[in-house]
Amino acid sequence: MNGLLASPLRNLVAGLLYMAVVVIAATLAYVAAGWSLGDAVYMVVLTVYTVGYDEVHTIDTPVLRGITIALIVLGCTGMIFLTGALVQLITASQFHQILGLKRMQSQIDHLKDHVIVCGFGRIGQMLARQLHAGQAKFLLIERSEERAAEARALGYIVMHANAEDESVLTAAGIERARILATVLPDDAANVFITLSARSLNAELTIIARGEAPNTESKLLQAGANRVVMPTHIGAERVAELILYPEAARFLHGTEHNEEFARDLRMLGLDIEVVTVDQGSSCVGRSIEAVEHEANGAFLIVGLNRRGGETMMRPEPATTIQAGDGVVIVGRPGRARTIATIFERSLRRSARG
Repeated sequence: MNGLLASPLRNLVAGLLYMAVVVIAATLAYVAAGWSLGDAVYMVVLTVYTVGYDEVHTIDTPVLRGITIALIVLGCTGMIFLTGALVQLITASQFHQILGLKRMQSQIDHLKDHVIVCGFGRIGQMLARQLHAGQAKFLLIERSEERAAEARALGYIVMHANAEDESVLTAAGIERARILATVLPDDAANVFITLSARSLNAELTIIARGEAPNTESKLLQAGANRVVMPTHIGAERVAELILYPEAARFLHGTEHNEEFARDLRMLGLDIEVVTVDQGSSCVGRSIEAVEHEANGAFLIVGLNRRGGETMMRPEPATTIQAGDGVVIVGRPGRARTIATIFERSLRRSARG
């Protein structure tokens, strides 16, 4: 865009400077000829804009006629040049916009098995950065013109539109997409987008952001496969660091362990730590018994005793105690199974 608009922009600036010089010089010349400043300015404006009203004073001397002739020639020429530069600037801008839209739509039309990200706020920006680093095919839908411009400047494919509109999702190639992530800070908008996306593509994997505690169930009912609660994740991560520093180092402490967690996610598995409440029905039961009741929903791979002892790969007969942190690996959507087994007495304190 800079190369396309550089010449028209320079022409516009040059035309403005030229006209400023002509207007000031002509005004001073009329004042020097005995006119008042107001009459001189009025006469210059009438002349350069070629309005054609009667002169303020009679042009009856060679000096006044010379000033007026010079003003007509130089002023009218300058105005023609300035108008042309302005039209050229507007036309170039519109031409660039049309080309940009066509190029963007062409890129979208060629996308397949891609990721659609709705929202380029704080979460959307971090998500886009990670997807870009992982060389994933994705496009953004952002309703804020300013944020859309920021994303476009970073080289992302962006649609400046409202993702709540089904036609926008269709234009984004949702029927060919693999995943849709709606990460707007508005729960109602995320629920609506989830409903629309599910109706347009029954096979689509939908990951939705939720803020209010009661939004998770609504998003799942709307068709989301996974619900992410950023506020809860932050609080749970802090709780993990406080309660189970050894487990925190195991899950997040090294690059190797972070890579291990990423490999699990690629296999469709998550790793997390859950805290056993005093009133939980699993207190006093063995790991083997709890896993048996889970019926394959998760496996217990570690145990953090309340006293600080860390047990990785504990024996199946190991008894779970109140206050323990249980490290589990399982498939997404196991929250209901966990809640059923532990009577909703487990507070998730970390997520993989």
